[in-house]
Amino acid sequence: MANADMPSGQDQPYHRPVMLQECLRELHLQPSGTYVDVTFGGGGHSAAMLRQLPQGKLVGFDQDGDAYQNSLAWQAPNFQFVRANFRHLERYLDSLDALPVDGILADLGISSWQIDEPSKGFSIRHDGPLDMRMNNASGISAEEVVNTYSPEELVRIFREYGEVPNPRRLAQHLVAERARRPITTTLHLREALWPLAPRKAEYKFLAQVFQAIRIEVNDELGALKEMLLQTAKVLRPGGRLVVLTYHSLEDRLVKDFIASGNFEGTLAKDIYGNTLNLPLEAVNKKPMAPTLAEIEANPRARSAKMRVAVRVQERLGKAFPV
Repeated sequence: MANADMPSGQDQPYHRPVMLQECLRELHLQPSGTYVDVTFGGGGHSAAMLRQLPQGKLVGFDQDGDAYQNSLAWQAPNFQFVRANFRHLERYLDSLDALPVDGILADLGISSWQIDEPSKGFSIRHDGPLDMRMNNASGISAEEVVNTYSPEELVRIFREYGEVPNPRRLAQHLVAERARRPITTTLHLREALWPLAPRKAEYKFLAQVFQAIRIEVNDELGALKEMLLQTAKVLRPGGRLVVLTYHSLEDRLVKDFIASGNFEGTLAKDIYGNTLNLPLEAVNKKPMAPTLAEIEANPRARSAKMRVAVRVQERLGKAFPV
């Protein structure tokens, strides 16, 4: 069997795959097909996918160095790991001669290991360096954002990415705090934020602020947009896109793109006012959610939403929007 030496994935502590059986079902895995897991992480989804691809091929993307180290244990000849952001999806698949593909899985949540590992700086519960980079070899860190962004820039990210109440007051408070002493750890940031946290909703508030900073550090929404725009190019007709989101900002982008081919949610029309064909068609009009049993077993799955789309064929006489 080609993938006999492959780790089980699901049993690894790095990350428990969310809605695993639903993902496998909605991908419509074909034994000889070519598939992409653009968020490899701990390999839980990938391991289960690869077991159903005895003659097929799987490509896993992840920019995190720890995910890369995890992938080194895999001995499956029909698996290839790409250490890169999924915003470069088409370029790497072309270089691997893996186009077109039969399915794409994107699990946009950060892994349990990333959250719980203090050195990553994602957690509001553990002290660690204020980093938050998915790829800690490049880009700006959360420390740089918190200590060098102007008040106006901080207001923007707290409003757009955290949807926190009164982002201007929050930005001014952080600017005053960093003037006294640079904010370099997650504990210091948490302590600085605590006086502004609404009573009985303190941890929700902290999570919103940390989320906003993390999204800015990693340009998560920009990368997601670039990846989604490439899905219609790399999927073969009939190929399927399965996306798991964990907050409304991600989900809105995925929903609008599938429904309209853009991120504004407006249908493209030709010069005569006719609606152009869309390259993707929604399989589920409403997002699917994890079962109560899964949420009980893995509380971090509670906010997950799954959207599924299929690549359609271009109809004669009507183009896709460009």
